[in-house]
Amino acid sequence: MRILKYFVGIVFVLSLLSCKTNSELGRKVDQFFQSKRYKATLKDRNSLYAEAQQLKKDTTDLGTELRKTKNEYSVLKGEYNNLSSKSGLQLAQLNEDLKSKSKELERKEKLLQDREQRLKEMEAIVSKQDSITRALNKIVKNALLGFKADELSVEMKNGKVYVSMTDKLLFKSGSAAVEDKGKQAIKKLAEVLNKNSDIDIAIEGHTDNVPIKTNLYKDNWDLSVARATSIVRMLNEEYSVNPKRLTASGKGEYFPVATNDNPDGRARNRRTEIILSPKLDELFKILQKS
Repeated sequence: MRILKYFVGIVFVLSLLSCKTNSELGRKVDQFFQSKRYKATLKDRNSLYAEAQQLKKDTTDLGTELRKTKNEYSVLKGEYNNLSSKSGLQLAQLNEDLKSKSKELERKEKLLQDREQRLKEMEAIVSKQDSITRALNKIVKNALLGFKADELSVEMKNGKVYVSMTDKLLFKSGSAAVEDKGKQAIKKLAEVLNKNSDIDIAIEGHTDNVPIKTNLYKDNWDLSVARATSIVRMLNEEYSVNPKRLTASGKGEYFPVATNDNPDGRARNRRTEIILSPKLDELFKILQKS
């Protein structure tokens, strides 16, 4: 039986359309990611894999106990047959022990069956999610074939599809306004997203570690939030992607994918990641029932 490798979960909506200043925008983003609701959701998602691991261990242990109980039952039954001609008191006690062990055996067999069924259901949902993610990864790659490797990349990891677009494609230095070629890429991606409505979409802005301070943006963190929000607004306002599916966040310079010690590394770090996550509603329902 295959082990549950990963789970992903429900991403809540961060509505930022009413923000009047970028400072207030950053503050509301921070408030959302510090909220109890977000932390509880993140905790649930991170615990799914550990719970599946523990469930498999418990099932293995239960199987061992079941075999042990069966052996004890066989021994008692043999003793019962051997003592069938002896005193009534010994026979009665042995008979009680035999009945008790039989009930325990039935209980453990039922528990083992229930856990095996639960594991099968969980594995079926995860397998379905894997299939959806692989298909989505292929569709997105095909939709974005016309762009160069140094402009964007598409990869599958942790049960999600990551579309990473560089600043070379999307933005001028220090700006959150999307360039024309970047708009073409966003449009093609939006067409895929509107045809696959069961996919949640998280947009993360990332920068290098070169300090920035302008009249519009206090620092890299501020800029990364503004860039993520620009993509969210474009998907919603220009291409009608449901805003309930969208979440924007700014990561600043704190999640680099390469070194910031040379120009090539810094260029890779200046990126916007669009993370596509198949919903896990069916899996959460199974866990809630248990």
